[in-house]
Amino acid sequence: MLAHQRTIKQPISISGVGLHTGVTTKLTFRPAPPDHGIKFQRSDLKDAPEIPALVDYVIEVARGTTLSLNGSKVHTVEHILAAIVGLQIDNIVIELDNIEPPICDGSARPYVDALMKAEFEMQDAPKDYLIIDETVRYIDEKSGVDIVALPTDDYRLTVMIDYQNPILGSQHTGLFSLEKEFIDEFSPARTFCFLHEVETLYEQGLIKGGNLDNAIVIVDKDLPEDEIRRIAKKLGITQSVLLGKNGMLNNKQLRFKNEPARHKLLDLMGDLALIGAPLKAQILAARPGHSSNVAFAKKIRKLYQQKKLVKKYQFEKKEGVVFDINALQKILPHRYPFLIVDKIIDFKLDESIVGVKNVSINDWFFQGHFPGYPVMPGVLIIEAMAQTGGVLLLNGVENPDGKLAMFTSINNAKFRKPVMPGDQLILEVVMKTRRAKIAMMYAKAFVNGELVAEAELSAAIVDRANSIAGSTSNSES
Repeated sequence: MLAHQRTIKQPISISGVGLHTGVTTKLTFRPAPPDHGIKFQRSDLKDAPEIPALVDYVIEVARGTTLSLNGSKVHTVEHILAAIVGLQIDNIVIELDNIEPPICDGSARPYVDALMKAEFEMQDAPKDYLIIDETVRYIDEKSGVDIVALPTDDYRLTVMIDYQNPILGSQHTGLFSLEKEFIDEFSPARTFCFLHEVETLYEQGLIKGGNLDNAIVIVDKDLPEDEIRRIAKKLGITQSVLLGKNGMLNNKQLRFKNEPARHKLLDLMGDLALIGAPLKAQILAARPGHSSNVAFAKKIRKLYQQKKLVKKYQFEKKEGVVFDINALQKILPHRYPFLIVDKIIDFKLDESIVGVKNVSINDWFFQGHFPGYPVMPGVLIIEAMAQTGGVLLLNGVENPDGKLAMFTSINNAKFRKPVMPGDQLILEVVMKTRRAKIAMMYAKAFVNGELVAEAELSAAIVDRANSIAGSTSNSES
């Protein structure tokens, strides 16, 4: 796999009709600078707004993936993104003068051919690979979907589909080398649907640009000739239509025996591009579709964001430690004598966190609480939980360096056992609800596996410049 980022050398355009909207669109690929990423641009709208190709902006997954930002939309982005990922392009602008890119022949090959004609340019910036170092799994039992990412030092995809259709049967396919296999073995695989779906899809406002030249229609039921003509007329298909003896409408020949499975792999590649980083992983997918692909991409993107945040603050990798005390001093505004947490040992972005406080007789508060019978004040146990929760909060927002978590309420606080010098507090905080600037968490503190304190914490995330310093009741974290 490539070590450096790359873009294209020159702009190149293609035109055609969008599959679902039926609009005519001119698409232009344009070079982009290092670390720009993949972005769509609607040149037909005021100020030519851009939409980053990120799963955060997915709004629809009905027979295709739609992105939207501030009212600007782009439909059916998956084939283009598959071409870009397959050619290992990191930075590019995809300019459109309408809402949906041209479907061309229903595969990614026309985009691949255009990008190869534009040629590639290596850039003086390293690729930011997301290296999967632990198993990540997504399961939808209702749909029979199972997608898993496994550690490997390359990018590999394996897909299995089973529509319980005698013509299609159960199919599987695998891509093991982008350089050797993608262009000729996968990019030409075309989109497909079943005959029984066609009329329903049209009535749902989809496939307005679909025809027998840009999609494979699999015959899954017998229809009389007058019914076929009725459907064809409704869809605006003027060429003759017949039930193919090979199981495909009009006896259309497949480019590969397992072309539907290869196209599903292509869709998966395109949807996983929305993670926002090239992958080093083995992806195994059973019965994937756009909805499950996007759900899985969201899960992987969260892992990517978490790894970036950890890398930003934790310079030295330490076994069993996510953030050490040096990292915590970069994240939290607290200093002596009020930085109470010593390290973070587990962290799941926007979900949960585990901190550690080593309780020592040298802690300042033992001088007066209490002489001859040192006990850690309950309010400082709450503060330790709040600071741990602050790390969880502030690492999930944009520009965390400019934010503070101001704790607005503490509810149902309970102290079950005293905490003494020599104890090690394990501070577990779980996110309950989170809106744009308000979050609710539940925190527990343990010593030797025994619960010593717990509380419900609410916090408001504010700009640091506008905040007022406070203590536990209005705690900065």
